[in-house]
Amino acid sequence: MSPSAKPHVELDKVQEMLVQLGLDYGSEVLSEQLTDSVKANHPPHRFLERLLSVEIERREERRVKTSLKLSGLPPGQTLQDFDWNFQPGIERKRIETLATCAYIREQASVLFQGPPGVGKTHLAVALGVKAVASGFSVGYYRLEDLLHALKQDAEVPPRRLKGKKYNKTALLIIDEVGFQALTRPEAGLLFRLVSYRYQKGSTIITTNKSVKDWPEVLAGDEVMTAALLDRLLHHCHVFNIKGRSYRLRDLEGRTT
Repeated sequence: MSPSAKPHVELDKVQEMLVQLGLDYGSEVLSEQLTDSVKANHPPHRFLERLLSVEIERREERRVKTSLKLSGLPPGQTLQDFDWNFQPGIERKRIETLATCAYIREQASVLFQGPPGVGKTHLAVALGVKAVASGFSVGYYRLEDLLHALKQDAEVPPRRLKGKKYNKTALLIIDEVGFQALTRPEAGLLFRLVSYRYQKGSTIITTNKSVKDWPEVLAGDEVMTAALLDRLLHHCHVFNIKGRSYRLRDLEGRTT
């Protein structure tokens, strides 16, 4: 073995040890980081810091990617992409405060009300992305899909549903409430869900109906509606969004 080959063999051994310790990303960049540290004459602790920083950053990237996939959140809707100038009626500072995720720690809810196309879903999804980045579990459902899941578990006692995604996530996002009236059994299942999550987890709901019109959504049952809203609005950040539709704006742009 030539003298120049010896360091490579020793480095291979270190890489194997890093892998055994679960530091796969550190193993991948060991040679590169060692070369850079030697060139820059970094002290040993600085080299180790850089190596571990890569490991932590790559793990966090993997965690966020996996969590976003499991959440069901639609891609490409973040606060950075939101057009605040087109919708000046939205209180940006309030949204940015929610983006800190303090409301999730407090098990508070968020309600976005407004006509179609004004950015309700975009804001809800963007807050979901922020929650994932902050380490919270998130579940996103359109109401139609959520009802399908709830119906499958309709006969299961609530105590046995703790592990279900719609119950266990720190943040549940229910999109598109109000576009169709629910049957009484469907309204009952939604009420059961909201009641279960009350003061256990946070919920974001987007709806095209004002609160006063919710009885017509929940099978005309005013008593159930009052009970559901009592839980939902007890500790809730409410946004009434009024403005032009983003989709109509884009359509106008294509036709002019």
